[in-house]
Formats: sequence, structure tokens, C-alpha cells
Amino acid sequence: MTAYLDALRMLARRELSEAQLRERLVRRGHADDAVEAALARLRAEGAVNDARAAEAIAHTETTLRRRGRLRVKRQIERAGIAPAIARQAVDAVFDTLDDGALLEEALTKRLRGAGTIADERELARLFRYLVSQGFEPERVLIALRKRKSG
Repeated sequence: MTAYLDALRMLARRELSEAQLRERLVRRGHADDAVEAALARLRAEGAVNDARAAEAIAHTETTLRRRGRLRVKRQIERAGIAPAIARQAVDAVFDTLDDGALLEEALTKRLRGAGTIADERELARLFRYLVSQGFEPERVLIALRKRKSG
């Protein structure tokens, strides 16, 4: 099977960055020159587009995984997309979202129905979790203190 057809099959499943496609095609044993020719053809056809892939990743990370701005940007860059394109995609997606509501949803999900935070130990655990999910530390502290009992 040619690298081009293999790449088309991968793109039919989901949006991938050029770097992700290159890595997967090489891993499947395609020659470097065949991979580069396939990627050039896909770029010319508009089938592979890092900006579109970045927005798809940002959308998935925010709507399904409830992650914050910093984590979303990191995930996009891990897909081999340039930081400038990642920043544009994150800005575009977060312009349509309420950051505070996203943080509250992530916190509610993590609390599993409990309305308040019982003690400092649980507060610290939740703080670490939410910061690791890409939310800004200052905003996390404010949200956690609102939920702290007593």
C-alpha cells in the first residue's frame, strides 16, 4: 500500500497533524521519500492542515476532557504543531468558552457530587489535580476556597 493511501485512511478516522502523520507512516515501514511525497500531496490537496488539527485537539481537550488552557496548549504542541499555531487554536477555542465554568465543571466532576471540600489535605490534592489539568493556579485557589467548608 502506498504511503499516500495509508495516510488518507488515517485522516479518515480523525484529524492529525503533519508530524503525527509522518511518525505513523514511518512506523508502518514506509520509506522517507514516499512519506515526504505523500505529505506534500496531502498538503497541496488541503487534506492535512496543522491549524485545523490544532483546533480539533483544542476542542476535544476542552469539551470532552475538561482541561484548561495551559494543558490544551501543551497537548497541541505534543502533536508536533508549532507553538504559534497552538496559541492561535487555543485562543480561538477559549474565546467561545467560559474559563470559570470549565474550571467549575472539572472541579465538580472531581468532587464526585460532594458540594464542599472537607479539609486542607483534600484542598491540596484538588489543587494539584486542577493545575495539572492546565488551569491557572490563582483561579484554582479562588474556586477551591469557595468550596471549602468551615
